[in-house]
Amino acid sequence: MGEGISKCASLNSLNLCLLSNNIGENGAKYLGEGISKCATLTFLDLNLRSNSISENGTKYLGEEISKCASLTSLNLNLWSNSIGDNGAKYLGEEISKCVSLTSLNLDLYYNSIRENGAKYMGEGISKCVSLTSLNLNLRSNLIGENGVKYLGEEISKCITLTSLNLNLWSNSIGENGAKYLGEGISKCISLTSLNLNLRENNIGDNGNRILK
Repeated sequence: MGEGISKCASLNSLNLCLLSNNIGENGAKYLGEGISKCATLTFLDLNLRSNSISENGTKYLGEEISKCASLTSLNLNLWSNSIGDNGAKYLGEEISKCVSLTSLNLDLYYNSIRENGAKYMGEGISKCVSLTSLNLNLRSNLIGENGVKYLGEEISKCITLTSLNLNLWSNSIGENGAKYLGEGISKCISLTSLNLNLRENNIGDNGNRILK
């Protein structure tokens, strides 16, 4: 698959769904190598949901995608791939190199990401200086109040961001996490659209009041 894609020399848009295919870290590496050779690619929609990419596969894939210098829109679905904190770190580091990105959609649902993973991911996203639209799904991970604090602080640095969709459903952010997140998002002065999902996080009445 990767070898075939690499020969599409004029490709500028790629939509590839490989959901539930038992793809491991080597498969992710080969696929990434092929995609990285598409020098004119501006739009990439890659669905690898419910595979076995793991942290190393995420690293390989991120390293190759970051070589697509013309990429302006990236949709990457790694739902249920056991990437953990290290995978989130590798992905954040590589995304930070995608300096032309204006739209980023990351689906990292159910990946055992904790506070350090959230921090690294936020740090990477904050370096995408042209980003105007961010859709980040971190539902059903293990992010607590410190993780969401780091995430809010980093997202606040995205000064060109106009649209933010942040899904933290079923983590452990609590009242303090809601406070930190609200403080961070409030600094996104260019935001015109905000969708925030905090279901099943025990934020309580005070957390809800602070967010408002």
